[in-house]
Amino acid sequence: MDIDVYKRYYEGKCTFNGVKRKGVSVTLTARSGGGEITYAVTVSFFPHKTADDFAISYDAYAEKVLFSGKGRRSKKREAEYLKELESAADEAAAQIKGTILWDKPLGEAM
Repeated sequence: MDIDVYKRYYEGKCTFNGVKRKGVSVTLTARSGGGEITYAVTVSFFPHKTADDFAISYDAYAEKVLFSGKGRRSKKREAEYLKELESAADEAAAQIKGTILWDKPLGEAM
């Protein structure tokens, strides 16, 4: 089961597969099953051609796993991972030469 602990859109900069991307979705996801839990931060850059364009592109995507092992969801652990969110997302974005503009959110966190 996948549960998005945090998700928010930001302005971003990335050119991937020859397409300029101006928006990015940043997500902290908990994946659990069979007594195992994985926490991962994912970034997905998308064109964001207009103010209401949030059509996510699945080719400009990167992930950083924060934890994977035996266990279950923990509010305490999630609070700790939220503190690491920006640096982990920046690392993931760097994998595809993207930049997240943290001071320019495109809406509220979900």
